[in-house]
Amino acid sequence: MKNIAFAGALALCTAPAIADDHAVTYPFEGDFGDATFAVESAIVGRGLVIDWVSHTGDMLARTAKDVGSDVTLFDGADIFQFCSAQLSRKVMEADPMNIAFCPYGIFVTDRAGEVTIGYKTFPEGPMQEVQALLDDIVQEALQ
Repeated sequence: MKNIAFAGALALCTAPAIADDHAVTYPFEGDFGDATFAVESAIVGRGLVIDWVSHTGDMLARTAKDVGSDVTLFDGADIFQFCSAQLSRKVMEADPMNIAFCPYGIFVTDRAGEVTIGYKTFPEGPMQEVQALLDDIVQEALQ
């Protein structure tokens, strides 16, 4: 009986790690402003156009009171959204429903001074080429 209870408690403790499967994240050595500049520079430096920057952290802070919360989730959180015409065409020619993944995004967060850069994961198959592009951009931003 104790083993079953322990196994159940262990499963509850490890459940949040499963949620991490939806994103790849890397710690950034520097502040939020430096990280957002590095990500923007890495994207634009590849000849890609940033379609939109979602200031998600600002939105969450601005609307917290309106939704009855006093929790500060991020000290800063931005998502850079962009596409690659060449790569998007390639993955959508392989499967037109890959449109669901476009635009691509790289996020930067600051939680209590811990700055993170990351992106969501993609399914096996053609979308792994997009994931590789995102990782290359993030790796450049981390340098």
